[in-house]
Amino acid sequence: MKNKTIQLNPRDNVLVALQDLEPGDVLTSGARAITVNEAIKRGHKIALEDIEENADIIKYGSPIGHATKKIEQGSWVHTHNVSTNLSGKVEYEYKPELHPRIFPKDSRTFKGYLRKNGKAGIRNDLYIIPTVGCINMIGDLLVDQFKANHPDNGAFDEIILFKHPYGCSQLGDDLQNTRKILMDAAAHPNAGGVLIFGLGCENNQLDEMKAQMGEFDEKRVKFMICQDVEDEVETGLQLLEELNEAAKEDKRIDLPLSELKIGLKCGGSDGFSGITGNPLLGRFSDFVISQGGSTVLTEVPEMFGAEKMLMARAKDEIVFNKIVKLINQFKDYFASYGQPIYENPSPGNKAGGITTLEDKSLGCTQKAGTSAVVDVLEYGEKLKEKGLSLLQAPGNDLVSSTALAAADCQMVLFTTGRGTPFGTFVPTVKVSTNTELYEKKKQWIDFNAGRLLDEEMDEVVEQFISFILEVASGKKTKNEIRHLHEIAIFKNGVTE
Repeated sequence: MKNKTIQLNPRDNVLVALQDLEPGDVLTSGARAITVNEAIKRGHKIALEDIEENADIIKYGSPIGHATKKIEQGSWVHTHNVSTNLSGKVEYEYKPELHPRIFPKDSRTFKGYLRKNGKAGIRNDLYIIPTVGCINMIGDLLVDQFKANHPDNGAFDEIILFKHPYGCSQLGDDLQNTRKILMDAAAHPNAGGVLIFGLGCENNQLDEMKAQMGEFDEKRVKFMICQDVEDEVETGLQLLEELNEAAKEDKRIDLPLSELKIGLKCGGSDGFSGITGNPLLGRFSDFVISQGGSTVLTEVPEMFGAEKMLMARAKDEIVFNKIVKLINQFKDYFASYGQPIYENPSPGNKAGGITTLEDKSLGCTQKAGTSAVVDVLEYGEKLKEKGLSLLQAPGNDLVSSTALAAADCQMVLFTTGRGTPFGTFVPTVKVSTNTELYEKKKQWIDFNAGRLLDEEMDEVVEQFISFILEVASGKKTKNEIRHLHEIAIFKNGVTE
């Protein structure tokens, strides 16, 4: 590594440490020589100049908070001497400013599955979906028995059981959220076959769910109510065999890049997230959109502090107003529970060098690249427009990743500086923001964006594109290799 620090924008009054710094280390920034005053961990910020009390801390060219006391040049800049500038709700004005990065048209394809409804999938998975949590164990028995009969998974790439604790004693929006996510999964193009099974007495009634699903391929989606059959395992296995038979002739075919639908997510961020992993995803997002494909950004609370940048990229005033509503609804949600809207990032984020919500948000939203925002999706809603969409969901890794998959994203790209084994019900590509994590947790991490500290962005982007097209064509991600598939559903109400 050539440099010990990096200045992300010429306007910045802080540097980011690329390695651990010790007192007395001398740094060079432009014509200035800076002596480090105290031990500073990699990923954390160091004052480029004297910063007066109440003066803004500038990173990424924008304020990420203000100094709560004078910070001397060469000193550590973090939560002990910095506070957010954010407070309360904000009045927004539509001031469009679009400078999209356009990639040339690319003739490459990926090998996927074209479904009867015209949607493209990148997996031919078998989904087993309980309507209610109290029959999860029946799902376990069905998976075990089917795998015993088909050690190679039969006609399917993977068998995924959608375990969840909901569906009974739920009311109002909570019940609808559970139903929407499960119905979304049943209609996902990565599914080659789906068995939805209920107990029979739960609030999330199978017949009502079926009625709300609209059109579906009856050869690919089967239903069972456990209380209505003599042996639910025997009956369920019979239905799984019918699905297996229907999927036997499924073949991958060449599909254009315009059919890609990619979810953008980060979790366990560190000080490098906004320098390596998230900018890499931003370039990839711009590439996919340049080919006529789609990407989706979520984690609404992690847009706070950077939302004006996204609003300026709205394709028109209608979309701008949708983004305003998206942001304000989540602020109202926080306020309704008496929680601070602009709470600092998590302990893991802070340990990694992220100081304020602005610091995190300005890094987080880089995953969305530079393209226009073409639509805003409600929680549980599926993609409708080609291009970049925003999706209503919280920052929680499990809930937001599930929401991205439910929106029809064929895979989720997940940047992380701390690491996580988690995967949702679609391939979940873990991208490390630093090389140390990649080397330490190769059983979790699929791609190392930490290389960007030493290598050119264009070269790494091209390798990343090639890797993602391999995943889209069937290469298993680390979560798939280890069979790590989970879902989490947003809950905001009473349980009766």
